[in-house]
Amino acid sequence: MSKAEHNVVEESQPAFYVWAAKRLVRDPGTMVGLIILTLLILAAVFAPQLAPNDPYRLDPPNRLSSPGEVPQYPLGTDEGGRCILSRLLYGGRLSLRAGLISTAIGVSLGTTIGVLGGFYNSLDNILLRIVDIMMAIPGILLALAIVSILGPGLTNVMIAVGIRITPAFARVTRSQVISLKEQTYVESARAAGARDLRIIWRHILVNFASVLIVFSTLYMASALMSVSVLSFLGFGVRAPAAEWGMMASSGRNYFLEAPHVIAVPSLAIMAAILSLNLVGDGLRDILDPRLRQ
Repeated sequence: MSKAEHNVVEESQPAFYVWAAKRLVRDPGTMVGLIILTLLILAAVFAPQLAPNDPYRLDPPNRLSSPGEVPQYPLGTDEGGRCILSRLLYGGRLSLRAGLISTAIGVSLGTTIGVLGGFYNSLDNILLRIVDIMMAIPGILLALAIVSILGPGLTNVMIAVGIRITPAFARVTRSQVISLKEQTYVESARAAGARDLRIIWRHILVNFASVLIVFSTLYMASALMSVSVLSFLGFGVRAPAAEWGMMASSGRNYFLEAPHVIAVPSLAIMAAILSLNLVGDGLRDILDPRLRQ
């Protein structure tokens, strides 16, 4: 790359960041999603400082108290008299982390399968058939089957959800690799003697990283929902651990008597999924090269 071309690249990068920041600020949906997601993350990180009570302390005389009924429990208590607000804050740590790790597993496995299938024609047919089989099974049923084999527990739930979303990333990665490996700069790198691993890492992966970022954000919402559903069904953490899906599950038996016990964690799950979808949509628009023309 010549010195003039290098200067052009350096000048174009700040211009893109300025353009992206302006577009982000002007998009109310993305800003709302970003604010909600930031608040949820901060609440989870600073849960020990923000929680008004011990999330595991039982208070039987005040069990199933409504929000505001007892001053020391702003969002009420659950069936054991535990502070719902405190458990909600601590539960965000487990739920958000589980969604993030599940997505990371899906991205890692899916990207690896997609790169191998798209770059090496000899492996494409075999890997594609495996992905097709996985996609033929409804996602939640596939996750249930995997966690039934591995056994209950949050770690196994994260693995199951990660495997569930793997086919989506494998499909997207494969199509991108097939398109990019025919580009002139890839052919030039191959003619210059570059190894396959270097070509994949330096010339292919970096050119669809934006697609993976957008997909990861959107599918993290799906992963979070799947983790919550599996915890709700009893495959995730065990009581008295605080996790949003498990909290909603423990309150289902008291829905008519104390609907807030199931409503509060359900609203937290909804807020997290909504914010991730809004942020993902905004990133998709910002990273779409056609919008920068």
